[in-house]
Amino acid sequence: MTTSVPIRPCRDDERETILEIVNAAAEAYRGVIPDDCWHEPYMPAEELDAEMGAGVDFWGYESDGELVGVMGVQPVKDVVLIRHAYVLPERQGEGIGRALLEHLRGLTDRPILIGTWAAAEWAIRFYERNGFERVSEERKNELLSTYWTIPARQIETSVVLAQSR
Repeated sequence: MTTSVPIRPCRDDERETILEIVNAAAEAYRGVIPDDCWHEPYMPAEELDAEMGAGVDFWGYESDGELVGVMGVQPVKDVVLIRHAYVLPERQGEGIGRALLEHLRGLTDRPILIGTWAAAEWAIRFYERNGFERVSEERKNELLSTYWTIPARQIETSVVLAQSR
């Protein structure tokens, strides 16, 4: 008997739910990331629209008919970026993020890169437990400038993780 994994592409009509998940989970960053990098809401609707317009495809983890976690994937040049990985706070620790990450890893044979806030130690530990390692500061700056479109301040306060070889 095979058990289906409840992971699927997010639908266009789930935009509000994606925002709810992202903004609820991003509360963990409040007071942790630099104050000048925090804004309310953490991800406004216009930013989500811009990210989707730039090629970020969101995948969701569904439980009892409801999305409880989302993770974006964005092919850029010769790599794939994992973008905006969030699980509802009350559902964290259940393996939802790991399942989403593993699913998205299975969709590509390109190198995968992940950027996150340097102060988000819990996120860094999560990715390290799941087969990623931090790149050097010099490599991070090069990768963020090459593959992401983010402000200089975010580059300065972020880390990049790459799949372990």
